[in-house]
Amino acid sequence: MSGMGPLASPVDEILLPGTPEEVAECYRSLERRATKTSFDLLEEDIVVLDTETTGLSFKGCELIEVAAARLSGREVVERFHSFVHPHRPIPSEISALTGISNADVALAPEAPDVIGRLADFVGGVPVLAHNATFDRTFVESVPGGKDVSDSWIDTLALSRIALPRLSTHRLADMAHAFGCDAVTHRAMADVDALCGMWRVILLGLSDLGPGLLGRLADMHPEVDWPFRPVIGHLSQEQGQATFSLRQARRDLLAGERPAMRTEAPDGGEELVSPSSEEVTAQFRRGGLVERMYPSFEWRQEQEQMALEVRDALASSSHRSIEAGTGVGKSMAYLLPELMFAQRNRLTVGVATKSNALTDQLISQELPALARVLPDGLSFTSLKGYDHYPCLHRLETSTYAELPLSLVDGMGKSPRTTQSEMLTAIAVSYAFCLQSPQGDLDALGIRWRYVPRQMLSTTANECLRNRCPFYPNECLVHGARKRASQSDIVVTNHSLLLRDIDLDGQILPPISHWVVDEAHGFEGEARRQWAREFSGDLVRRGFEQLGSSKTGTLHNLMVQVSGLAEATLYQRLLTKLSASSARASVSCADFLLALHGLAGQADGSGDYDRVNVWIDARLRESDEWGSLKQVGDVCLRRLEEAEKDAREAFEALSEADAPLAGDLRASTSFLGQLGESLSLVLDGSDQSYFYSAELARRKRDMPSERLVAEKLEVGPDLAERWLSQMQSVVFTSATMAVGKSFEHFDHSVGLDALGPDANRDLRLDSSFDYEDNMSVVVCKDMPQPNDPRYREALSQLLVDVHTAMGGSVLTLFTNRRDMELVYQQVLPRMHERGLELIMQERGASPRRLRDQFLADRSRSLFALRSFWEGFDAAGDTLRCVVIPKLPFASPKDPLVRERELREDRSWWRHSLPEAVISVKQAAGRLIRSSSDTGVLVLADSRLVSKRYGRQFTNSLPKQPPCELECGNVGEYIRMWRAGHES
Repeated sequence: MSGMGPLASPVDEILLPGTPEEVAECYRSLERRATKTSFDLLEEDIVVLDTETTGLSFKGCELIEVAAARLSGREVVERFHSFVHPHRPIPSEISALTGISNADVALAPEAPDVIGRLADFVGGVPVLAHNATFDRTFVESVPGGKDVSDSWIDTLALSRIALPRLSTHRLADMAHAFGCDAVTHRAMADVDALCGMWRVILLGLSDLGPGLLGRLADMHPEVDWPFRPVIGHLSQEQGQATFSLRQARRDLLAGERPAMRTEAPDGGEELVSPSSEEVTAQFRRGGLVERMYPSFEWRQEQEQMALEVRDALASSSHRSIEAGTGVGKSMAYLLPELMFAQRNRLTVGVATKSNALTDQLISQELPALARVLPDGLSFTSLKGYDHYPCLHRLETSTYAELPLSLVDGMGKSPRTTQSEMLTAIAVSYAFCLQSPQGDLDALGIRWRYVPRQMLSTTANECLRNRCPFYPNECLVHGARKRASQSDIVVTNHSLLLRDIDLDGQILPPISHWVVDEAHGFEGEARRQWAREFSGDLVRRGFEQLGSSKTGTLHNLMVQVSGLAEATLYQRLLTKLSASSARASVSCADFLLALHGLAGQADGSGDYDRVNVWIDARLRESDEWGSLKQVGDVCLRRLEEAEKDAREAFEALSEADAPLAGDLRASTSFLGQLGESLSLVLDGSDQSYFYSAELARRKRDMPSERLVAEKLEVGPDLAERWLSQMQSVVFTSATMAVGKSFEHFDHSVGLDALGPDANRDLRLDSSFDYEDNMSVVVCKDMPQPNDPRYREALSQLLVDVHTAMGGSVLTLFTNRRDMELVYQQVLPRMHERGLELIMQERGASPRRLRDQFLADRSRSLFALRSFWEGFDAAGDTLRCVVIPKLPFASPKDPLVRERELREDRSWWRHSLPEAVISVKQAAGRLIRSSSDTGVLVLADSRLVSKRYGRQFTNSLPKQPPCELECGNVGEYIRMWRAGHES
């Protein structure tokens, strides 16, 4: 991927980067072709519909406007429009969005009357709606709504099939790009826009070609798929044609010839680094950074970091760099790394923790850098295997049994779930037909109803040279190949760590890395390298494998029937079916026995689960002895099934490699389950600690798991990765405790490499924390275990919210405290006209974030997911409250194992980890040079305990202001008066 050229048309504004020119030109011509092409029956006597409502919730919201138009060709021959009288006022934000006021609907007819007239207007003909589920649900919730039509076509989903290379399928964006009427968030305007877009969508479908259209129309005829009539009609109009996905991919990739470069040097050849003067020049007036940003400001800390990265590259050594908010660390490492990569014709890597930073690098920083470089730059984003379409599985999905058993229907009928699966297959086919590279994440697939393993694979399950698409046509291996020829590869921590675990089987060979957001690297390594035996893995594995009547085994038995030695293969598969059934029963027995350990729990966990530390005492108990007996039987059954799977695979490999590959992919979980179970039951590997995560409620028992996790990941990182790398730069805004990097360097293995292998650097923020931020410590807050604590905290929060007038984020360490305090605070907030929301169980963090940011007077109580990675620049977040220092629970299995094996483990691990968490939370407050805000630390241990200074000395604003709780509200009012304009 490289920088894009000048925009040729409005369509280019919403095309995905990397769209082939031939495909792009086809999209650009759609508006012109739509004036000359007609689709006869598909445009005759069809109704386009849109609604406006009081909100997005199906439960509490109502219709306020309905509009429809009848199409003949591209002409509207009849219209329907009516406001609808709701039973509650229209929210102000809805009025602002739609322009519909309470006065407009005050005298409007009731919903049943409007829907009755709408049914007469539609007359049962097909209805087009953009996001039809939304409109249909609201219409059919009204008496008589089901009489409107039996045939609803969702043009949002259909446009994703027809136009897969668009970065957005919002009606407003497409209508603008293709010259249709503008969308104004009024129902009739949206109807007019969709009337114009309908022919464009049909043209996009037609451009997919008769071969693919025929395949989509014919797949799974037993499923009532709403798009089948449209796609089938277009296929018949174009005539029959053969379709080969492999040939289509070859044709698409024929023009791709990436420039070859050498593999990552092994240290035997001398590398040339940019000089310090060359790097410095790019951060001064007239340099690349100034050309990238019109409002360029020289930052000493940014230049200093860039020089440190340059020195690490030049000396083949490692760095730990803490760069405070506002330093501009992304560009500080990208520029020297890029200069080094291009000068030596090699690839460098950047690994991030969050999708937000990955998106920022791929969509903003790197394209901006590419535009100002004389020769541009090449960069690739790499994700895990399951983010890419597996072309072999995509082909199989058109005829194999749909994996309904792998989906939690969440209230959806099997018919709806099957329809969602077919739509996902169609979108994936269309995308692969027009995309040399890319992943599944932007395709709008509803993964809630579509199991990823239907369309993707894993590193362990990939067929590799047994796959007909390997390596050139494959999107996974094609991405890896392109990455190896790029200047910069951007990936995430989890994929980098999986690659380390698999000895480099996933990523291209790279010897120079930047690990951004590095404060989370140790925790992610522990998660990625954990070994587990869980109910979810057991259920998914055996349901996907199936039996002689279901799943992969059934599909294989059908397919081998045409082979020369079909009887042999079917006998072996039948044998495997029987042994896997026995293994499945044994696994279920073991999981049931595992739940019996819940009685050994000592309070670790939360409302939904308990964590049981598996120590020597537990292993000597009767409960463990009984569990181990069941576990030993389970291991034998898994070994038998794995042996039968291996025998069937070896026999089938000689006759049909792809079928054998499917078998291997669907049975690989047997060995993984066996290895994990054996590891935990044996318990002799001292590099791990062991625990069981159990459910408090029986209905959640299927999610229980037995886990082995690395106690220390640093030694493994040092031995298996860092010692083989030439340069790794770890960076984050929060790494040091005070001025010390001792905890971080130990956590990632840098302290095991020798005294000259690494250097630490701490750079202060470029923001003016002295003037823009205040830190308040409540010195008389009762201790968390004091009966007076909760009431005191509630009163403090009321005072803080009242003084701030909203825009307060309160970060709790556990749900119980949050919910109890919320109950006490909410009524008092309402009395003061302030709105407070809370992170409910199962709530989407992204939706909660958007809800919080939408209203300046709204405040939020939240948990762990908001302690980091939550950005809210400006007035939408002006105060952060931390009620309790975020120490890990003393009953957490990791904490207890550390205490067992180490002296002063709390000081070495729990304390510095809590300090880093507080620094992360404080970082939510000041996100730009103009932000101002107050950080309230409502834990008096910061004053009463000797470790308190380690927290306050690590914050960017020092010293804090120590106040009695009763004075905090007045202090905030005075501070705001002096600092907010």
